[in-house]
Amino acid sequence: MSGGAGGLEAELADLAVLGRSSLGLAELLAATGGTCSGMLTDPDLLASALLDPAGVVRFEAALLEVLHGPQGLTALAVRFTARAAVLQAAAAAYEAADAALAELADDLHWAAGYFPAATLAGLVTLGVGQFLADPAGTVGEIDALIDDPERWLTQHPGLVDHAVSTAPGLASRATAMTGGLLSPWLGGSDVRAAARRLGHLWPDGRPVVTPLPDDQRGPVTRPPTNVSDLLVALDLRAVRSSAGEDQISVRVISRADGSRAYIVDIPGTRNWSPPSGSVNPPTHDLGTNVRVLGGDTTTRQAAVAEALRRAGAGSSDPVMLVGHSQGGMVAAQAAHDAGTAAFPYDVRSVLAVGSPVARADVPSSVQMLALENAHDVVPHLDGRANDDDPNVTTVTFQTQYGSVGENHGINSAYLGAARIVDRSDDPSIAAYRASAAPFFALPGADAEVVAHVYSIGRR
Repeated sequence: MSGGAGGLEAELADLAVLGRSSLGLAELLAATGGTCSGMLTDPDLLASALLDPAGVVRFEAALLEVLHGPQGLTALAVRFTARAAVLQAAAAAYEAADAALAELADDLHWAAGYFPAATLAGLVTLGVGQFLADPAGTVGEIDALIDDPERWLTQHPGLVDHAVSTAPGLASRATAMTGGLLSPWLGGSDVRAAARRLGHLWPDGRPVVTPLPDDQRGPVTRPPTNVSDLLVALDLRAVRSSAGEDQISVRVISRADGSRAYIVDIPGTRNWSPPSGSVNPPTHDLGTNVRVLGGDTTTRQAAVAEALRRAGAGSSDPVMLVGHSQGGMVAAQAAHDAGTAAFPYDVRSVLAVGSPVARADVPSSVQMLALENAHDVVPHLDGRANDDDPNVTTVTFQTQYGSVGENHGINSAYLGAARIVDRSDDPSIAAYRASAAPFFALPGADAEVVAHVYSIGRR
């Protein structure tokens, strides 16, 4: 478990809040001391000295002690001002250090890709050192790799992070070696910048949204009560999608008080067409993966927005986006664009299942729960672990089938983890659950669900 209300950055945010409140208290103490200091020269007080000079002296001495003595208001104001400065500086320093380390990691990986000979020499040296230190273990790893490469890869998913993170440097070197001829498509300083360039190979086109008959199946039309219910409905929608047709659903939850909430189910990639220079009609293709990784507002996102409009969603209605794999990436990017022309809806909650969303920059107004199987290579395709943000809770678990597909499947890998999440009393999970209240219903609650289904594409 990392991030969320119980994460490190949430504690840093608390430090910053405490710093601001300390500064406010210092200002109040200073203002109170200034006001009360005027009493020392009050004309009526000075005039009373004619009747009781000793009493006035004692009163002024006591007031001076309270206002400006070692334990007085002025000293307290100074101490609270100093505490505010320390707390705010500490929070800012920790956040700056985290950002600098993340940027440094990107720079080092870029350099490793740009200088492949040096990197290869380093890997060979590391391998020889590993063999000398543990020859039996090294031979065992090689045997495991040869015997079952897929299982070996899922046992070492961190290698995917390194491969993805070094790719921008390698692409930049290829561009430099061709005199910049490849620069429109290859290069970039990090994974996001490199994906943005590479995405130009897939023209994105314009969205096409076609309504299909409403889904009448029970798990889809029952009001969800927890994360498991969300995954069951998402899996049912994913099964209906195919390589040639991208299907999403917009579930409208209507309550007795007249309020409505919207849940969008967005399945993962089903079409793996390489770039061809023309628009590929299915929106859940390889091109969308690359473009959304680059931070692009994709045609698939535009189609989701249009489907919400057709389902009756308004700009102030609460929206939850539930996505698996690429669907989670699109959901996170839509959350980033929430309230803008690119996605004019009030996104409150995101559930990303097996999705590389670390670089999505989800705004603080959106609560995101990311489920990641430690043996699923797909969440590693952005080359970075999710930030420990107060609004981003990442739940990592271990389910190993030795298969890339099964380790990534909603039903095979993630549904069991969702059931454990539903039983968790972790503060980050509890905070996410509370933020998702508009989309969950208590058992027996008076709520109805209509599941509108749309076939989306591009032209």
